[in-house]
Amino acid sequence: MKDKVITEIQTKMAHVLNNEQLNMLQKVMFGVLQSVELIQSSCEDTQEISNNGLLKAFLSAKRIEGCSEKSLKYYETTIGAMLGKVNLTIREISTDSLRGYLADYQLERGSSKVTIDNMRRIFSSFFGWLEDEDYILKSPVRRIHKIKTDKPIKETFSDESLELLRDACDEVRDLAMIDLLASTGMRVGELVRLNREDINFHERECVVFGKGGSERVVYFDARTKIHLLNYLESRTDKNVALFSTLASPHERLQIGGVETRLREIGKRADLNKVHPHKFRRTLATRAIDKGMPIEQVQHLLGHVKIDTTMHYAMVNQANVKNSHRKFIG
Repeated sequence: MKDKVITEIQTKMAHVLNNEQLNMLQKVMFGVLQSVELIQSSCEDTQEISNNGLLKAFLSAKRIEGCSEKSLKYYETTIGAMLGKVNLTIREISTDSLRGYLADYQLERGSSKVTIDNMRRIFSSFFGWLEDEDYILKSPVRRIHKIKTDKPIKETFSDESLELLRDACDEVRDLAMIDLLASTGMRVGELVRLNREDINFHERECVVFGKGGSERVVYFDARTKIHLLNYLESRTDKNVALFSTLASPHERLQIGGVETRLREIGKRADLNKVHPHKFRRTLATRAIDKGMPIEQVQHLLGHVKIDTTMHYAMVNQANVKNSHRKFIG
């Protein structure tokens, strides 16, 4: 109880005192309150109200910043589970509390280092916001460093694999869908939001809306144009969506539907790990291998930070070998 009161006073004084003065204030309060007994005046469970209230305030702030509802739900679930397990008020949560929670979580669930580091980043965002908004004195995540993870080279589609996927398509819709993903590198969420009127066949381009509502133009090749036109001419429904379900009433195709269909086509083509994001990674890798400036690849993929683009694009080992022979050997 005393620690809570002292922390609250420090938090409220943080905007007028420097770190040295805050440390001195803490020592003085500990000395003065050493022989004093504090009693909470209310019998209500203020911990739950306070924790939930601050979590809701954080989510509202992220929503205003343009965070997607899917990300907000992930934040809410991850942070809420931690608050329920630690069972402390937010002001009482320490670095050791979070380290213990992450260690137990990994041990109990066998989670990967990537998952644990994602959780660390979410906690860092949450407590960093609380610190910026003066709800807490200092984020307990500051001393929890980035978790080192293995960085295996992620697979991309070869030219042969793409042809096998095309040959395995028994619907013109699926052929158009694969070609559009392969030639534009768009996200699957961007794909399913497209309408027929969004496609400019003359310029072979379309406008997509990415994360945070950002808008950008993507481009497709001549083969994709032909397959898209054939698909649209074959349709008899009036749905405005560019891609619809095959069965009546021909509703807009959803992300899950695209993922399921690609897995089925991959099995028929005898290919493993066929999913929408692999097309995006393939485009980024090939563009960089063929000499496209990384800034242009970044714009093509709709990345805010160029580091993200570098993460998506792997280096072709054959190019490394040829460059070594050219410049060194």
